[in-house]
Amino acid sequence: MKLYTYDPAPNPRRLSLFMQYKGVEIETQQIDLMAAEQMNEDYRAINSDCTVPALVLDDGTVLSEVVGICAYLEELYPDKPLMGETSLERAQVLSWDHKLYLGVLGAIASMLRNAGKGFAERGLPGELDVPQIPALAERGLLQLQHALPKLDAHLASSIWVAGDNFTFADIDLLVAVDFMAWVKQSVPDECAHLKAWYERASAVLA
Repeated sequence: MKLYTYDPAPNPRRLSLFMQYKGVEIETQQIDLMAAEQMNEDYRAINSDCTVPALVLDDGTVLSEVVGICAYLEELYPDKPLMGETSLERAQVLSWDHKLYLGVLGAIASMLRNAGKGFAERGLPGELDVPQIPALAERGLLQLQHALPKLDAHLASSIWVAGDNFTFADIDLLVAVDFMAWVKQSVPDECAHLKAWYERASAVLA
């Protein structure tokens, strides 16, 4: 297997922390997003979506979505499970992953891509150039401001995001909290449960 990624970016970091926690090591090549290497022909031949990360399996199959890569690696490396150990736990982890990706990570990405000067004509990731829409940045902020207190309330009665065990959902939320700094946002002081959870999650991954 070979992994193509860009460590500083949030989506690749979700996978990187997953692999770090489980002790998974894979041959890796960095694709510099700041130099737009994901758009060149060599990388397009590997992943036509022009996104990272992308995991190329030994038979040539390409997995290009983080949750799919993690599900695949979980089967290969079951120790220290992160995707849930029962059918219900797996459903809860995937549900939270989806909720966090749409409502938190996606909201922050909308703020960044639709307002950041470095993303002119790059309002979406991937091969298609699309213009920035400033209203989407404003909507992203509203989504984020709505999501954080709800997460705080949830974590008032749950030690981890998806239940009693540290899972990939916790990795997703930790990455999202750190990603907030890219758009000059932070967890509000009144979200004490979310702040306490962040300390716990950071200690697990230290």
